[in-house]
Amino acid sequence: MSVASTVARRRRRWPFAVYLTLIPVLATLLVFQYYPAASGIWHSFFDWKPAGHSTFVGLGNYRTMLHDDLWWSSFRNLGLIFVFGVVMWAIPLLAAELLISLRNRRLQFVYRTLLIVPMAFPGVVTALVWSFMYHPNQGVINQALGAVGLPGLRQNWVGDPHLALISLLFIGFPFVAGLPFLIIYSSLSNIPAEVFEAAELDGVGRLRRVWAIDLPLLAAQIKLLFFLAVVATLQYGFLAYIVTSGGPDGATTVPVLRMLDVAYQGGDWGYAAALSTTLFVITLVLSCVIVFVRRRSSGLSDAKGM
Repeated sequence: MSVASTVARRRRRWPFAVYLTLIPVLATLLVFQYYPAASGIWHSFFDWKPAGHSTFVGLGNYRTMLHDDLWWSSFRNLGLIFVFGVVMWAIPLLAAELLISLRNRRLQFVYRTLLIVPMAFPGVVTALVWSFMYHPNQGVINQALGAVGLPGLRQNWVGDPHLALISLLFIGFPFVAGLPFLIIYSSLSNIPAEVFEAAELDGVGRLRRVWAIDLPLLAAQIKLLFFLAVVATLQYGFLAYIVTSGGPDGATTVPVLRMLDVAYQGGDWGYAAALSTTLFVITLVLSCVIVFVRRRSSGLSDAKGM
């Protein structure tokens, strides 16, 4: 038998061994990921009693959902959260632009480290700190307003239905320590220095360069951030649960909190499963649309470059 045939046989056998090693991973995914998801979809058609007999109700839970005003208003809050988050990308973009303009590499490293260190803080700690800052009596914000002679501006920041959602959105200000900053900064750092030098020699101002050169070169990264923002917004609920629990009067309720409230407060597990299934379908559809648009735009770009 020749050496070539022996090598060919080994190459044919190797993928089979790899597939065998993947079986535990697939089994784990099936048990802990796919089975709970499939179970939730299945039980959305039942008056689900986890500890008792569950009665089949068909589309009854979904018909109830159509008349759930709090459920649909929670999507309006999600829309505001998404728009606010996208608009605030301007801050990490500005921070990244300023950072790459530093000539001193050591100083650039120090500032970069200081900007991303807050990412290591647990989310619970951040939420609790801001909750204390918003306290109507002992909160830092109201205390500071009183100290500078502006007691009239004191507010019940997370207790007023008109201010609660805005206050929730500003948790984490100035929004530099996060994934958008890391992606934008790393992308700008990978742009050849010759591009910036050529723009400077051509007399292109800083603002014009950002608009005409930097943002077009960041198009792929911005599309990725947009996709991640859609998914993260649909799953939003952690901060709202810690700080406001969806109140006051549902002003900060989001779909995830509505599901938790229906399941744990109302005890209606079948209806909660219907809500989670609906949110899953919405997330899946939007994700597929965004991925399709990204691939189509990438294909058009490649065709134009030929």
